Amino acid sequence: MTAPVNLRSTEDYRKMDAAHHWHPFTDTAELNAKGARVFTGAEGVWLRDSEGNRILDGMAGLWCVAVGYGRPEIVEAVTRQLQDLPYYNTFFQCTHPSAAEFAEAVTAVAPAHLNRVFFTNSGSESNDTVFRLARVYWDCMDKPSKKQFIARRNGYHGSTVVGASFGGMSAMHGQSDLPIEGIHHIGQPYWFGEGRETGMTPDEFGRARARELEDKIREVGADNIAAFIAEPIQGAGGVVIPPASYWPEISRICRKHDILLVADEVICGFGRTGNWFGSDTFGIEPDLMSIAKGMTSGYVPMGGVMISDRVADVVIAKAGEFYHGYTYSGHPAACAAGLANLRIMQEEKLVERVRDDIGPYMQAKWASLGDHPLIGEARMTGLIGAAELVRRKEPIERFPDAGTTGTLCRNLSVENGLVMRAVGDTMVIAPPLVISREECDELVARARKTFDRLADHLTREGAL
Repeated sequence: MTAPVNLRSTEDYRKMDAAHHWHPFTDTAELNAKGARVFTGAEGVWLRDSEGNRILDGMAGLWCVAVGYGRPEIVEAVTRQLQDLPYYNTFFQCTHPSAAEFAEAVTAVAPAHLNRVFFTNSGSESNDTVFRLARVYWDCMDKPSKKQFIARRNGYHGSTVVGASFGGMSAMHGQSDLPIEGIHHIGQPYWFGEGRETGMTPDEFGRARARELEDKIREVGADNIAAFIAEPIQGAGGVVIPPASYWPEISRICRKHDILLVADEVICGFGRTGNWFGSDTFGIEPDLMSIAKGMTSGYVPMGGVMISDRVADVVIAKAGEFYHGYTYSGHPAACAAGLANLRIMQEEKLVERVRDDIGPYMQAKWASLGDHPLIGEARMTGLIGAAELVRRKEPIERFPDAGTTGTLCRNLSVENGLVMRAVGDTMVIAPPLVISREECDELVARARKTFDRLADHLTREGAL
């Protein structure tokens, strides 16, 4: 990493930030009192802060930097595009080469029945588009009563009004008087947190949670339900990896009751689970698929909705104009970044690498953390994993005041040179897909050191 030049001091940046920058998902008063961490550079899987510390990014930014930091191929592709055509819209019967080429490239790696993409700027916008498109589809099918949606508690689908309503995050709902009318929620397939004490096996629990969908459909009425939306693996909800029985049953129920199945692939898409999409990993055949994050590796903001032939053929034939879009839908620079990103993933066989090489290696290393006294479960699929913090392992006892211990663990982890995210008292990771075996070893070593330091702190405080 080349050191930046002419940077102001860390304190200068903190003061500017505190005075003018309102951060997402942040207690602003608390942050301003503490001062933000200032990152100034990155390369591969490593971040550098303004104090010169080198930190392993176990979260790929925000689940998105799939091909790692500092890829000149993406920078050069964006630069060329900005020189040739920095912007033009895709409204009014217009396109440009990057949009057409990237649409072709994205659909080429998607499941075979998803042959069209509607470009957005984020996962949140993608799910707003899902809301609109699903409703228009059923209008075209002469079933105008099918306007309502079912999602999952503790799922995450963005922070716009529709995205936050789809999501099942109680804190977001409580703060904004959400969800909006017509969105319902069912239980999540969270075996460790909600299934262990039921007496059911994981597969029995998976089927039981899936059948909550059928119960909700009967309650609301299949003629009123447009779609069910869910992440293949719940990411921001704590990397909830469903039992193998879950998705086949969900798919059966959606087909039986003729409701659209929407896979939110914003986190799982583009190699994260060891296949191009989580839908491939779990055998899901979605009617609509939300994408973002890994489609450009976060180098330029972009999202989209993959649209099945079933939906596209009907809407194109019957709807006429679809009154929906964004100023930056298919932005030339974003499409150029996406094309370069997909080329890297294909040339370096990153999806296959996650499936066959670095994924299994990291999974074994991560699972070894399960022997730590504070870890109740260490789970991982592909390169997305979680470690459950517990006060006691036999029998399992969680910490009181959920989230306090996780936040402490997160802070200790960064001090140890590793970014892990805390979701309540669940520590989650999703490193760049280019992480090496040696860096996997280093990640797990730093995680173990963090858990050891956490145990020492809790013991001194009398919490263990």
